[in-house]
This record gives sequence, C-alpha cells and structure tokens, in this order.
Amino acid sequence: MNNSQNINNQKHLKQFRKTLRSNLTPAEAKLWLCLKNKQLDGKRFRRQFSIGNYILDFYCPEQKIAVELDGKHHFTPEGRMIDDERDLFLSAQGIRVLRFENIRVFQQLENLLEEIKMNFIS
Repeated sequence: MNNSQNINNQKHLKQFRKTLRSNLTPAEAKLWLCLKNKQLDGKRFRRQFSIGNYILDFYCPEQKIAVELDGKHHFTPEGRMIDDERDLFLSAQGIRVLRFENIRVFQQLENLLEEIKMNFIS
C-alpha cells in the first residue's frame, strides 16, 4: 500500500466527512453544482475528501488540486495560521491549494471556475 492510500479518507474521519457532505454551506453547494459529474473540463472532483487529518472542501485527484472556500473565520490570525499549516502539509503531498472567499462563488462564479481551470495541467 503506498503512502497516499494510508493518508486519504482515514476511517476515523468518515462520519465527520459524511456529516459535512450532508451540511454543505450555501457557497459549497453552489460550487458543487458546477464541479460534480465532471462538469468542469471533464475533471472529477470529490467533496469533503480527507488527506491526513484535513478535510478538503473539494479535491481533484487527477490534478492534485484542492479547492477551499473560505468564510470569515479564515481571515482571523488564528484562521490564517491554521490554513498556513494545512497548506504546508498539503503542499508536501504534492497538492496545490486554491483558496477563494465564499462571496466569489455568488458574485464571480465564472471567473472562479476559469481560475480553477487555469490551474489544470494538460
């Protein structure tokens, strides 16, 4: 078993992932409508996928891209510190993290989707 299989979707987080999938924020629900079923450039995204002890809002395994939607708690000093630690861990796993403010989903959805596509590697 390789290392990525050891750290992806760990069993101790299964119920929490399921709860998060059942209780998406309005921004997550709206973005999911655009990402599910390979709607964005034919790329498969998963929602509430865990890597290590971190649960990602959306993850594209083929591209190793995490898409995170950030609410107001992410913009506090503590929130930024937690996000920095998380991003450092994910980067060490070869995962690129794209962060967007929740409001962009509602005000600039097409631009946000284009920004995600610009990060795809052919």
